This record gives sequence, structure tokens and C-alpha cells, in this order.
Amino acid sequence: MKDERHPPVTSHATRVLVLNSGSSSVKYQLLDMRDGARLAAGLVERIGESASRLVHTPSGDEARGRERTEPIADHDEALKAVAEELTRDGVGLDSPELAAIGHRVVHGGPEFSAPTVIDDAVLAEIERLVPLAPLHNPANITGIRTARALRPDLPQVAVFDTAFHTTMPESAARYAIDVATADAHRIRRYGFHGTSHAYVSRRAAELLGRAPEELNLIVLHLGNGASASAVAGGRCVDTSMGLTPLEGLVMGTRSGDIDPAVVFHLERVAAMGTDEIDELLNKKSGLTGLCGDNDMREIRRRVDAGDAAATLAFEIYIHRLKKYIGAYYAVLGRVDAVVFTAGVGENAAPVRAAAIAGLGELGLVVDAELNAVRSGEPRLVSPEHARVAVAVVPTDEEMEIARQTFALVGLVDA
Repeated sequence: MKDERHPPVTSHATRVLVLNSGSSSVKYQLLDMRDGARLAAGLVERIGESASRLVHTPSGDEARGRERTEPIADHDEALKAVAEELTRDGVGLDSPELAAIGHRVVHGGPEFSAPTVIDDAVLAEIERLVPLAPLHNPANITGIRTARALRPDLPQVAVFDTAFHTTMPESAARYAIDVATADAHRIRRYGFHGTSHAYVSRRAAELLGRAPEELNLIVLHLGNGASASAVAGGRCVDTSMGLTPLEGLVMGTRSGDIDPAVVFHLERVAAMGTDEIDELLNKKSGLTGLCGDNDMREIRRRVDAGDAAATLAFEIYIHRLKKYIGAYYAVLGRVDAVVFTAGVGENAAPVRAAAIAGLGELGLVVDAELNAVRSGEPRLVSPEHARVAVAVVPTDEEMEIARQTFALVGLVDA
């Protein structure tokens, strides 16, 4: 049925506003899809507190950035403040050049495998998925509702962090627990960081001068949150995060893989409740739990200074990373490239060197000089004739959300 609230987008409408609504923050970018130009970007943080702050950067020019420090009570006020800042730059929400608003939604469950135009039914389904992402989906929903109220005539698109991973075969997505219980409670591996893995996979193919369909890639998204994916022919066939973002690699504050019986053990011997254990594994573990720091730059400084705790934390981090590289090599059978991305992956040369060290028999080698180069561009850090490429590809999740949103509203091919 035709939705009269969403008229066809006119040919001159080439802009997409990307919104990432957190529980107390809103990140945003306004992009022109003709050339990928960033017309504005910003962050509203500490929403609901007296110390609320909006930092707005027009045209990607930080030197011209503006800051507002005033109480912002809720997301409605936050988005109205964003609209005011955009209007000051001549790129307001009422512009006929605005084609759509793209929303990052963390969890799409098994229902959403692609970007989706939001209507009441879609919003209700996202709300039904809140138990799978209780910290994230409610904030995403709030941002969607506010944006729809501000521009009810404009297409609003949900782009799901989990969508890229819905191509996993059941053998990778299923946990080995009772099937009836798993199905009743939608327990399976969903994976996250999907917009990043999708963007980086495509950009890596461009770097290698080949079609995504020809390549097998291991993508390592290493930030404070970290995930790995095995990508065959442009499709995810396995990923390290699971039902939640807790599973998988060692992260800044998350444990990653752990024996599930640790939870029962802590309940019995430490009398810890569910919420305490949840906080331990999600906020007090990982690098923070091992050495008290979750900033890889500080950890490396401590390692170089001979700090034993930081050294062990780094070794545990790398050990887990190597295990996933090896596992996904086995899953794929043939690997064309290992690709590092996100804050740590893009900037921490020692992490890349350590993760690849000793894997020469698999065709994986890092060139020390190339690896030491700092750049914001996609690049190879492996020797010219390496059997398997090792690449660094900066991620751009906002651009990926904008691209998928723009494609869906009928302006370009997906």
C-alpha cells in the first residue's frame, strides 16, 4: 500500500541526515550523496543533565565548530537544537534537498536483514526486540519517534547493526542448546558492527581492485568494542559477537569469550547477583579488568615501560585475536586479505604487527615500514608480493548508513 506520508523523493534531494541516538546522546552527520561531502556533524551529550552539551561542526571544518552548553531535557529538545544548528548553516531539516533520515538501530533480530523504511509496524517490531538490546534499542526508538515528529513527511530508514550478519548459515548462527528453548527466546548469534563490516568489506575490495564477490576476507573491527567477521564473496559467514556484543574478542571493558559456568560459579561462591555479574563482564572486564586501562595507547606505553600487568593484558588481547584469525581462515578455506579497522585497528601498528606475527605459513606477513605509516586512507601494510594481503581500511559507519538509506529511497542502486 502506498504511504502518502512518504511522497517520492525528488531528483534534487541528495542529502541524508544520519542519527545515532544513545541513551543520553545523539550523534549526527549530514551528508550529500552526490559526492559524499559532509555538510555538518555533531554530538549532543549528557541529555537530561544540567551539564548538557552540543558540539556542532559545519562542513567538516573543526576550526569553525560551535559549542552550546545549556540544559537539554530530552531527545526532542536535542533534535530541535540540532535542527537549529543545521539551519544556521543553511542546511536545515526543512530543506527540499533532504532526501531521508537514516537511523542506526543496534538490534534487528532475525526479522530485519536489510535497511527498512520505518512505519508504525516496523517501529513496533523494533520495540519488541528491546529484550535483545535493552541498553540500545530503547534509545534508538526514542530518536526515531522524535525525528518522525519533526519531519513526518520524510522517509525515515532504520539501518541495523545486525543486518550484515543475517547471511550466516545456521551452522554458524545456532548455539548448541535445546532448539525449542532457543527458538522460543530468539537465542542465536546475531553479531554487531554490521554497518562497519559491510563498509570495510566493500572498500577493501576497491583497494584490491577486485569485485567483492571474488574475495574471502577476515575483517577485524578493533575499537573499545571489537568484533571479527569472516566474509565470503561479500557475505558474512561467521562473526565473533553473538546474542549480545559481549561474546568474542577481548575488548576495552568486555570479557569476550568466557566459560558460561563462570556465571554460576560467581553466583555460588561470591554470592553475586545477575546485575553484578552483568556489570563485571560488560564494564569491568577486558583490558580494563586485566590492567586498569582500556586505551591501547596507554597500554602500549606501559608495555614499553616494562609494566607486567599491561604486558599480560596485551598478550591476552593478541592471543584471542590470533585465535579468531586462525579460526576464520579455516572457515573460509582461502583468504585473500585480513583487514584491520576502527580506532585500534586503524591506528595501533603494534597490534597489527603482533596479531600477524608468526602466521607466515598462512601467507600472512606485515611490512614494518608500511605498517608504521599513519594515514586516513585505505592502504596495504603487507609486502607487495604477499600471498594474503594485510590491509588497513578506515571505517565510516555513518557513510554506510547514509548509502543504504539513500539507496532504499530510490535514488541509487543498492
